[in-house]
Amino acid sequence: MRLSIRVKQIVGVTAIVGLVVVALSALFTNRLANVVLQESLSRGELLANTILHRAGGIVTGDVDPTIALRDDLGLRSILESSIYGDSVSFAAIVDTNGTVIVHNNRAMVGRTLAERADLEAVIRDTPMNKLRMIFAGDGQTLEVRETLKRGGDSFGSIRIGLSTLLMRRQLRELLYDAGFTGAAALAISVFVAGIFAQLLLRPIHVLRSGLTRLGKGEFGVTLDMPGGDEFGELGDFFNTVSQQLSADRSLLAGQKANLQSAVEHLEDAVALFNPSGELLFSNPAMQHTLPADSIGRVLDGLLPIGHPYRTLVEETLATRKSRGPIQIQGHPTEPVSVPGRDTGSIPRNWVSALAPQKQETRPGADDELVVTHAIAGMRGELVGVLLVSRNLAHLSRMQSTLAYSRKLVQLGRLTAGIAHEVKNPLNAMMIHLELLRTKVRGLATTLLQPEAVGAAGGTLGLGPSRATALPVPVQGALEHVEIIESEIRRLDEVVQGFLKFTRPEDLRLQPVRVAGLFEEILPIIETEASKNGVRVATDVSVSTPNVNGDAAMLRQAFLNLAINACQAMPQGGSLRVVARPASRQRVEIRIEDTGVGIKPEHLSRIFDLYFTTKERGTGIGLSMVYRIIQMHDGEVDVQSTPGRGTTFRVLLPRANGA
Repeated sequence: MRLSIRVKQIVGVTAIVGLVVVALSALFTNRLANVVLQESLSRGELLANTILHRAGGIVTGDVDPTIALRDDLGLRSILESSIYGDSVSFAAIVDTNGTVIVHNNRAMVGRTLAERADLEAVIRDTPMNKLRMIFAGDGQTLEVRETLKRGGDSFGSIRIGLSTLLMRRQLRELLYDAGFTGAAALAISVFVAGIFAQLLLRPIHVLRSGLTRLGKGEFGVTLDMPGGDEFGELGDFFNTVSQQLSADRSLLAGQKANLQSAVEHLEDAVALFNPSGELLFSNPAMQHTLPADSIGRVLDGLLPIGHPYRTLVEETLATRKSRGPIQIQGHPTEPVSVPGRDTGSIPRNWVSALAPQKQETRPGADDELVVTHAIAGMRGELVGVLLVSRNLAHLSRMQSTLAYSRKLVQLGRLTAGIAHEVKNPLNAMMIHLELLRTKVRGLATTLLQPEAVGAAGGTLGLGPSRATALPVPVQGALEHVEIIESEIRRLDEVVQGFLKFTRPEDLRLQPVRVAGLFEEILPIIETEASKNGVRVATDVSVSTPNVNGDAAMLRQAFLNLAINACQAMPQGGSLRVVARPASRQRVEIRIEDTGVGIKPEHLSRIFDLYFTTKERGTGIGLSMVYRIIQMHDGEVDVQSTPGRGTTFRVLLPRANGA
């Protein structure tokens, strides 16, 4: 039976106190036995001395001591009255042969009196022998002896018999009180031990409770332990360990979540088996073969005999060595009967080096590269087998995508070069158009100058009093020049935007204060808003966390969104800018307007390059916004209701420590 620490402590304290009580009781009992025996010895010696004194007055001269002692009535009276003393059983005088001369019982005169244990010898004996002598059997008689001498010669002895029954009764009476005291001491010790255990073990119970909470996975467990002793130091150490465990658990939980997310999003199919062949884990890419409800099932009940997955895993379990990579050809899944499961779908008809028999392939099957890894423990033992299957068709598609991406990069560079080459002739055309306009105006002005008319005293100008309007053909030509110039400028803007969009830019990431960012662009926004009578309101607190970004790029992106919002309210309205902390270590910036809104069929295209609904728009502004937010690892989305307004929501990552 398992005993608690409290019970053990109570038992231990009680045992110690019990041993002390027993030892003290034994010592006390020995002392009491000595006292009782010593008192009996004193009474016996007193009686013997009295008899000796009487006998000394009787036996004088040449008198026969035996006859003198036997005939003395006073001596006989002393002997007969002696039996009324405590614990005295007899009193007698015997000769050297042990024959009774005088006895308190006259019938014993002339008989031989058997010798009994000497009381003085018993007193000098060990404590156990003393107690055995007192409590053995129905009682014994101990003797006190005194030798009778005359002229230096012994002629007999005085023998006083003392009964142990009387001693036993006396000793028991004394031991009753001692026993009660010992029992009371034991009871008090149990009570005190219980209280002491409760007080002493309380910190241990607190520690146990804290450890239990830690064992259940609770984070941030702290103990309030009184300081100044070892338990206080232990509590401080526990709190430190608890904080470290909480930090480690949080870190491990984050790493586990990241690892699980990474494995679940792998294009490769991954499965993990224990040394018994039971499935422990399969990611979504593997669940077409090993579904999630197969966790905990053995390999024999999951895949048919000859299946490459099963063969590779079984060989790895048997040899404890990794196998592969081996190229196999998979086929569309078909239901396969699995014991204990009604339905299931696992690939069948595989062709590989492990199943060399010829099988008919089906169109649409993808080649796979399969490998198994034997996972060894700290002592080199096998702890599991990792199965990885890679779809070669997907790998081929990825390689094709990369090659296509490289071509797109080259094409982007080519188009950027073409755009640059187009921009130079456009600039030249603008210059020559301006020269052409100047020449046309100058030629027309020269042709319309008034002719001089002769008069007395000089020449007289007869031309009109004010400048004459240009001829209609000249005005038509100048209008065509202006149209060509306008279209060239628009084309130049498109080329400029295209170059800006395709030209790679280096991000200068640093902590950017959101409130300061909007303080810089707010005057420009208010200038644009005043043209249409738009009210601008900002709700950007100085306590808004900093974002990690390029200040110049973010300034351009938010300025584009704000100006677009102002232009969407030609009849006036309100523009509101809001910034606040968001989840996942992000900062949310919202730009809300009460303008005309965006049609539902246009929402999915507003970030496309060159898509615009404005008469003079280029379709580059929102594309630049989307590109800038993407470069900052951010998110941007839009909600709009035609006739009620539009809200752009931007999420940007917080700066470190924000």
